[in-house]
Amino acid sequence: MTEAEPWLDDEPTLSEEGGVRYLHFGTEWVQGAMRVSRPAELVLAYTQQMMAWLLFLEPSRRDHVGILGLGAGSLLRYTLKYTSASVRTAEWNPAVTAICRAYFRLPETPRSVIDHCDAALWVQEPGNFGRYMALMVDLYDASAQGPVRDTVAFYEGCHRALADAGVMTVNLFGDHASFPRNLDNIRAAFDGRVLELPEIDAGNRIVLAFKGPVLDITAGQLLERAELVEAEYGLPARRWAKALLAGQGWRGSLAV
Repeated sequence: MTEAEPWLDDEPTLSEEGGVRYLHFGTEWVQGAMRVSRPAELVLAYTQQMMAWLLFLEPSRRDHVGILGLGAGSLLRYTLKYTSASVRTAEWNPAVTAICRAYFRLPETPRSVIDHCDAALWVQEPGNFGRYMALMVDLYDASAQGPVRDTVAFYEGCHRALADAGVMTVNLFGDHASFPRNLDNIRAAFDGRVLELPEIDAGNRIVLAFKGPVLDITAGQLLERAELVEAEYGLPARRWAKALLAGQGWRGSLAV
């Protein structure tokens, strides 16, 4: 599939079990989830990890966050509730947005804008250049066989969309043929400034990529920030921090 081609216009479907509502695209693959009693909660562990950019950045009301792939709206609901940033989302399929509004409590607020377009074209829009402190990329179709946008050119567009200091998080499948290709392409687009979190859920692997000044912080500083993130955002950030440090051999600092 090339950058110019749209992916399949998948028909969204629903299931519900144990108080959790799931989004599918006509297959058994879960495309998103919402706990009906607590809609802003991030039910799936990989969606929590998509917020790992909070280890390095603290959003304010002047900041913008980008989401590529709406899914069940989990990241959008969470970001709007727990931060004061504005959020712009690129979602190819208007039917996904419609079902989110009907069944997944999609927030209606001036702080949220949804663009119905191809994410590969979205990152080429001049209005998106240099705008986003964080970009969360989760682009899958019904087959769930790796991201539908994964070229070096696409990830270069993501890099261009980030602000002078920004972090991209990407949902990949660790045990899948698409993983090494995506990882190589992200590294090429971000000059090798990439960190990986451990595989979680059904093979999901979250990769972080960095733009801006070289990051070099001590283990103590990172763990201190992680404690603040846990207290403020209710996310398992200390686990993430320890995993990132372990990935660099516990050298006493994190450099990327």
